[in-house]
Amino acid sequence: MNVKDKEFEVYISEAKILERTREIATKINEEFKDQDPLFIGILNGSFMFAADLMKAVDIPSEITFIKVSSYQATQSTGKVKELVGLQQNIFNRNIILIEDIVDTGRTMEHLITDFKELGPKSISICSLLYKPEALKADLDIRYVGFEIPNRFVLGYGLDYDGYGRNLRDIYQLKE
Repeated sequence: MNVKDKEFEVYISEAKILERTREIATKINEEFKDQDPLFIGILNGSFMFAADLMKAVDIPSEITFIKVSSYQATQSTGKVKELVGLQQNIFNRNIILIEDIVDTGRTMEHLITDFKELGPKSISICSLLYKPEALKADLDIRYVGFEIPNRFVLGYGLDYDGYGRNLRDIYQLKE
């Protein structure tokens, strides 16, 4: 599969993604029963994962989205810029941050620091993908879909310069 000027190959199928997403939702349903968590999806990448996750969450809860950016082309810039902020009051709420991928962890580290100042009861991270080799922040990722090697991926919400988000499977850059 070619996207722009790069060649990609299927890495994780949609069926595996959906199965793992349901497993994560089951854990969240058990651990946050009667706690009315607020899910915060990190746009743009998490929109597909957030939608499928919320379809499987069956406890009272809310979802909202914020938009941040730290990528340019296939590389993390290391700088986080918040684009669209949070509108809900999160004081004394259980927050579950939904991310498409934790790579260096700098974006999540920045968000957690900012959110802690608003007084939530708890903050949990739920990420579809996690690259332990790339991590440069001290994070506790409570819910992980798949641990992957430090290679560029796209599809299922993840992009390459804005392209590929609509792909149902996750693709990895072909070597």
